[in-house]
Amino acid sequence: MDENKDDLELNEDLNNIIVLNDENGEEVQFEFLDLVEYDSEEYVILLPVTAEGEEDLGEVVILKVEETENEDEESYVSVDDEETLNQVFEIFKEKFKDEFNFVDED
Repeated sequence: MDENKDDLELNEDLNNIIVLNDENGEEVQFEFLDLVEYDSEEYVILLPVTAEGEEDLGEVVILKVEETENEDEESYVSVDDEETLNQVFEIFKEKFKDEFNFVDED
């Protein structure tokens, strides 16, 4: 029974980790940062979890939340509209301006 103890401790530390499947069916871990409402839609802000030794680019992923037929589940879909992505990110930046060091790449 003790063989899973480390896994349980790890899961307690990572309670805001979401595992999604990429386009190749591979599991990818993300840290859930925030849920933002914009234009009557909800968007999740996720930070990819990097493995030890990998470079952390600090870039977030923004996905639109869509309801599914099952009330207990939701689906996340990519957002193609650059304007929407920028507006959602601006809301996120304003909410967390004192917690994160945002770098403009312009």
